[in-house]
Amino acid sequence: MDEGAELQTGTFGRVHDAWVAHHEQLWRSVFAWSADREIASDAVAEAFAQATRRGDAVDDVGRWVWRSAFRIAAGLLKDRRGQLGSSALPDAADRATIPADAVALIDALDRVTPADRQLVVLAVVGGWPAADIAELLDASAGTVRVRLHRAKARLRTILEDNDG
Repeated sequence: MDEGAELQTGTFGRVHDAWVAHHEQLWRSVFAWSADREIASDAVAEAFAQATRRGDAVDDVGRWVWRSAFRIAAGLLKDRRGQLGSSALPDAADRATIPADAVALIDALDRVTPADRQLVVLAVVGGWPAADIAELLDASAGTVRVRLHRAKARLRTILEDNDG
């Protein structure tokens, strides 16, 4: 088999399988975290493109793209907020296309720290268990469980205050 055919079945096949398995949920998670469709789309696409370019250097494509997409999105958000001085709240066009309870959640997520927001999004939107989040973030599972519990409590308080 020539190198091109091997690359197509090897790297492209692994990235394609990861795309099928993770793309939709990853995009929703990055969108919930960033509150920006463009950033979510750009970060997820770039993460998969980088995984393709890195080829066999990426052992677990799924985990790698999750970690990379959030890091890319963080950089894009930092650049955008530096230019606009804005929060992560969705703009009027996005607010019109997502359910009101999702907008309320995004508004609440904007009021917690980025680290808390990332943990909650990975656990709730992404569906990742604490042990997997710990591995993804290079932290201990116990630390992630405690931080996640506290982050959810802070978020719950914000949401309850908004209802009352």
